[in-house]
Amino acid sequence: MLLQTTLSLAAAAAIINFWLGVRIGQLRQALKVSVGTGGHEQIERRMRAQLNFAENVPLLLILIGLVEAAGKGGAWLAPVGALLMVGRVLHGLGMDGGKLAWGRSFGTAITMLATIGLAVVAVLIALGKM
Repeated sequence: MLLQTTLSLAAAAAIINFWLGVRIGQLRQALKVSVGTGGHEQIERRMRAQLNFAENVPLLLILIGLVEAAGKGGAWLAPVGALLMVGRVLHGLGMDGGKLAWGRSFGTAITMLATIGLAVVAVLIALGKM
């Protein structure tokens, strides 16, 4: 069974994770910091953005994959996953602070809603209610 939605979202997640890492590398190079943060809050913020991504996205991809594998994703699953990826980009940008600081809270809210929503759907599928 080809899980097209999950596969597409996993590819998007890989690209976003790569982008988050590149942003850290660019800042490290500009500030001449090889390892750690070098005491620079901006590097720490970007490192946390990538780690937060790594903490949240794998479990969500598993839930998306299982919902899709159960044949219960329907037309709503891909847009929810796409919104989740947009939320993760917003969070990453928002972690820099400044004029895009609002992205952190929006991205967090999107991730939390997707997490709860997908968890509820998974339980309903497991109970045969969906």
